[in-house]
Amino acid sequence: MTNDFIASMVLAIWLYLLAGRGMFWLAAERADASAAGKEPLPAIVAIIPARDEAESIGETVASLLRQDFAGEFEVIVVDDESRDGTAQVARGAAATLGATDRLTVLAGRALPPGWTGKLWAQHQGVEHVETGPHPPAYLLFTDADIVYAPGALTWLAATAQAGGFVLTSLMAKLRCQSLAERMFVPAFIFFFQMVYPFAWANDPRRATAAAAGGCMLVRREALRRAGGMAAIRGALIDDCTLARVLKAKGPIFIGLTEMVRSIRGYAAIGDIRRMVSRTAYAQLRYSSLWLAGTVLGLALTFLAPAGLALFAAGPGRVAGILAWLAMAIAFQPTLGFYRVSRLWGLALPLIAAIYMAFTVDSAYQHARGRGGMWKGRAQGNVRDNVQDNVSEL
Repeated sequence: MTNDFIASMVLAIWLYLLAGRGMFWLAAERADASAAGKEPLPAIVAIIPARDEAESIGETVASLLRQDFAGEFEVIVVDDESRDGTAQVARGAAATLGATDRLTVLAGRALPPGWTGKLWAQHQGVEHVETGPHPPAYLLFTDADIVYAPGALTWLAATAQAGGFVLTSLMAKLRCQSLAERMFVPAFIFFFQMVYPFAWANDPRRATAAAAGGCMLVRREALRRAGGMAAIRGALIDDCTLARVLKAKGPIFIGLTEMVRSIRGYAAIGDIRRMVSRTAYAQLRYSSLWLAGTVLGLALTFLAPAGLALFAAGPGRVAGILAWLAMAIAFQPTLGFYRVSRLWGLALPLIAAIYMAFTVDSAYQHARGRGGMWKGRAQGNVRDNVQDNVSEL
């Protein structure tokens, strides 16, 4: 390929991304607590799968039990064979608030073949709810490191009812304090929106489906009709897989928010690498061809503009500079949302190259039998008839 041909491809890619992919880069699909309705609120049960989460589970449980919510609300923690006192911390948080009657801690059963740990824990929570005398209208699937602002549950419930959504998901605002977090977290959110444009996911006419596993309000009856958690029991990309299954049953919503945040820290680049490597190869359907295509796509989209700008001449260099500026500008709304320096936009080629290395590492870890590693449990070789969503790029 000549430089001019590569330059033409790069410019075409960025023209498409800016104008033809749901305007994902504007990060415009957001949730605001002031938009909540005033209709009667439904009964909700939150289900928290927790494996060795003593460090954060207390804050999560407390934030849920403090919700300013007019409907019936209870919390279930499924203790997935924790070894660090997770159950005791959860109970202590409820006791401090005088709300032990609204917290149930289930001792998780041993993980059966064909299930990932998180989905098995969630399944046990759903099972407990379904056998109760008065099952709720909605289930809130949330993680053990997620903290909710007081009005978040009201917003979720009111929005779900007003829109008739079978799935209402908020992308928890990730912690962004360390250098590694400032470098990689906004880019992670940017890439996620590029793969799954939120406007497309929220459009019932489009097949795109996405959710953020840290905060998913699900209509219980729709989940039951979809086959329950057993329908996706082997999925590592469980949130987007659940979104695809539920979108077949009704409309869904996903948006960014300030109301829900993650307190899990990623102090070093190695922490980010492990987070990405855990699921990246599963996202590519464990396919070496998809891996090769992804590497090529990332190289053309993010690396080639910098290469052309720095090393080409004439029209090729101009095209590279324009494409590099386009990506830097596209990154600005996400950087603004995370309140980090706008100069990170110029570093996006470098950040993308490192993410590309993380993706290759994910395939390597899978080949070693350590794919999907989480809290001492390798899950990357769990397979069933579920096919995880893949990028429409």
